[in-house]
This record gives sequence, C-alpha cells and structure tokens, in this order.
Amino acid sequence: MTVAHLAVTLKSPLPDLSSEELARYSRHIILPEIGLEGQRRLKQSRVLLIGAGGLGAPLGMYLAAAGVGHIGIVDFDLVDSSNLQRQVIHDTRDVGRSKIESARDRILNINPHIEVATYEMRLTSQNALDLFRDYDVIADGTDNFPTRYLINDACVLLGKPNVYGSIFRFEGQVSVFWALHGACYRCLYPEPPPPGLVPSCAEGGVLGVLPGIIGSIQANEVIKLIAGCGEPMINRVLAFDALRMNFRELKLEKNPGCPACGEKPLITGLIDYENFCGLAPIPTDVQEIDVLELKRRMDAGADLQLIDVREANEFAIARIPGGRLIPLSQLAGRMGELNPAREAVIFCRSGGRSAKAIGQLRDAGYAGRLVNLKGGTLAWSAEVDPSVPRY
Repeated sequence: MTVAHLAVTLKSPLPDLSSEELARYSRHIILPEIGLEGQRRLKQSRVLLIGAGGLGAPLGMYLAAAGVGHIGIVDFDLVDSSNLQRQVIHDTRDVGRSKIESARDRILNINPHIEVATYEMRLTSQNALDLFRDYDVIADGTDNFPTRYLINDACVLLGKPNVYGSIFRFEGQVSVFWALHGACYRCLYPEPPPPGLVPSCAEGGVLGVLPGIIGSIQANEVIKLIAGCGEPMINRVLAFDALRMNFRELKLEKNPGCPACGEKPLITGLIDYENFCGLAPIPTDVQEIDVLELKRRMDAGADLQLIDVREANEFAIARIPGGRLIPLSQLAGRMGELNPAREAVIFCRSGGRSAKAIGQLRDAGYAGRLVNLKGGTLAWSAEVDPSVPRY
C-alpha cells in the first residue's frame, strides 16, 4: 500500500516569507508540488536530527538549505580526523570540537534564516520522549541498534514519523516508519542481531560518499512529509548497493502482532535498549590493564601473550609490537593457539571487542589468565607511541 501526499500536521497560521526568503527559495516555490504554501510549511516545521555524523551531515545541510525553520541536533561526540572522510558538515579546523557546535555553525552559514537547537547529550529512555514531543519529524542518523529501537519506540508512542537511514561498508537503507499510517522499525526488524554479528562502521568501514547518498534521500523524505508532496516511503524500504550501483525497493507490511505498533502493543513505555540488544557493559570481573602499565611490563620482560582480535585490514593499519592477530570472528576455532600457562593480554581498537573475546574464551572453557587492554590501539597511540596510526 502506498500513501500519497501525506503531510505532518503543523501549527497554524503559517508564517510569511520575507523578500529575501522568496528569492532564496524561488526554485522550490515555482515547483507546483511545493509552491508558496509548501515553502511556508517548511519554514514552520521542526525537525530533530539524531546524530551529527555521516547521515546527519547531508540531512542537516540540505534541510537547512531547503528552509526547514527549526532544526534540532542531538549528539555528544567530538569531531575526530577519521570522521572527515564522510562527515562533510565538519572540516579539518573542527577536529576536537563538539560535533553539534561544528554542525550548528555550518548549518547557520548555509542559511541564517533558520533556528538551530543543540542537545549535547546521549539519547536515552529518560530524555527521548521529552525531546521528541516538540518536533514534527524525527530523522534517525544513528549507527547502533539500541538507539534505533529507542527512536522507533519513542516515535510510535508519540505518533511521530521516523525517517530512517542506515549505512555499512558499501550498502545503505532508507525508509519512513510512521505507525499511524504504516509499519514501524520493529515490523522490519522484530529482534536485534546477536551482539557482535554486525560490526560498527569503525570496525567494518564505510565508503565516504555512502552517507551523502543515503542522508540526502532521507532529507528528501523529510521535505516530502512536511510539504505534503509525492509518496513517502511508508511501507517501503529502499536498499542501495554502491559497488553494484543498484537500488532495490522492498515492500513492507505492518505486523499486526508487532509489540510496538501492532493491534495489542506490549511496549507502553521506553525500556533498557542496551540490555534488549544484548550489549551489557564490560563485566566487573574482567581484569583490565592500561597501556602505560602494559608498556612497563613489556619493557621489564614479562612473559605475556599479546592477542590482537581486530580484523586483518585493521592489523595492516596499526599494530602494537608483539601482537598476534587472531580476529574475534576466528577466536573460538583458534583457542588452541593460546597457551594457558602464560598470561594473555587481549586487545582491539578501543577495548570493546577484546572484552567480548575474553567472554568467549571463558565460555569456551579457557583456563588461562586473561586481561583486557583498556583503550586498545587508540590508547596505545595516544599515550605510548604516537607513530601508531589512529583510525
């Protein structure tokens, strides 16, 4: 089922446009599908962007250029040099700055006629509903499953449209989840994947132009929902493969048994999404060592096994001297290569995968001493050897 010319409800009366705004948006206004009323609707609208990274960059810039009157941005991260390959809202001068400050400045440079509200915080079950209430459309620019389920459930509870985008390596997806008119994210993905099955972009990589393509399509869907033109991607998922240059459209149906938007919803409030996705914090009984202590012990000749659980392509970028590569995906089958009589220091890029590796080894019955390297190769580069590349 397609839904044509569906528009979000805005406060009225709609604002007038100044002569400068009429000139700025003239190429929109002469489109019959948008026209003067559609542009006034854009000026009246309020859109909340979750994330100021890869997807948030084209979303923020194109929505600002289109004249969306009020843009909110939620993010709590700092600009890193590794972001610049794809997060084009930031530039080299912004490295080390708050992402939302950098994004706000760039957006206002594009269009000084709009307002930008920044929320430098992590989106949680405690603040999502209050943040979402004052916005007409929520645009999901996140890169993790707990936040995607959180955004979905909050939008369902409040009746808000969720313009969804996701990217990984060379592939992306776009849809519009609006439970009042069709399916929600849980209708597409009832359960999250097992922890560790889908690597993050930091672990698996992403083609730099991909978020520009996917985020621009998201911006297109936001504009259509506000202006009330075209057919929004409700009950449809657009899948893009950059390597094959292929777009596929998948039909989606609302699930009557969906726990969020079904006929008898079970989700009546926001839950613990980290726990729901199986992403429990590092257990308190996992012993950790920091990089300075590891360097001191290495220099003293301690009998250590240094086990690197990153992937081979990461190993080629940055290494800790003496580290032996056994990727996390192969660890269970190669456990026999570790010597239980020698202490094993397990490490990865930042410490998360190595903690999972220790859990896997324990579950498999490994009897030797296991220690997690806190901060991984990133901490080693920052505190021990700056010549080791950060990525």
